[in-house]
Amino acid sequence: HPGYLTFCKDLYYQWDCDSVVFIGDVADFQGISFHANNPECPGPSDEYTLTKQKIQQWYKAFPKAKVCIGNHDERVIRLAESVNIPSKFLRNFAEIWKTPGWDWDYEHIIDEVCYLHGTKRGGINPAWNTSAKKLMSVVMGHCHARTGIKWRANLLRRIFSVDVGCGIDIDAFQFAYGKHIDERPILAAAVVLDGIPYSEIMPCGRGEIYHKSNFKGEIK
Repeated sequence: HPGYLTFCKDLYYQWDCDSVVFIGDVADFQGISFHANNPECPGPSDEYTLTKQKIQQWYKAFPKAKVCIGNHDERVIRLAESVNIPSKFLRNFAEIWKTPGWDWDYEHIIDEVCYLHGTKRGGINPAWNTSAKKLMSVVMGHCHARTGIKWRANLLRRIFSVDVGCGIDIDAFQFAYGKHIDERPILAAAVVLDGIPYSEIMPCGRGEIYHKSNFKGEIK
């Protein structure tokens, strides 16, 4: 969504945050996939150029961050593996996207909270289910239509599970596959402050501050 970066920057300053975690699928890689390509989308080379331009906007806003590698981010790796190309022949994500200040990994543990993209997870309460299996607090993405916070506790501790939502633009060609899905994506982000999570919905409906009509000319 063209207004999602502004929304996240606003949250960062409103909450006086001191660290940033990208929950994953920083890139879509529609043109590099096992699935059929959408003929309306840019090819792999053009998609890379456009994606890098957009990522550099985020890098300028948040030069220090942790990134959870998502299933779309690793499409190049999976495709290379399918034709027997080992990882030593591939560049790392920080080099590909020119983000030396970002720490890319599949999971990050910060203050006993696990941040991960959520690849292979699903269901109505994906973060809740993942938290139960990991026996720890979890902040997770991947499921575009899931947002919110749930708690569980025993006599010794309490833990939370957060589905952060997403920042996608449903009108983009890359998401044409979802046009017949009844549940729509929830644009949102999350803040964890002193061990307490907060879910922030992005006001992006008609007439609201982050509606895309207020961001004409932004790179999609």
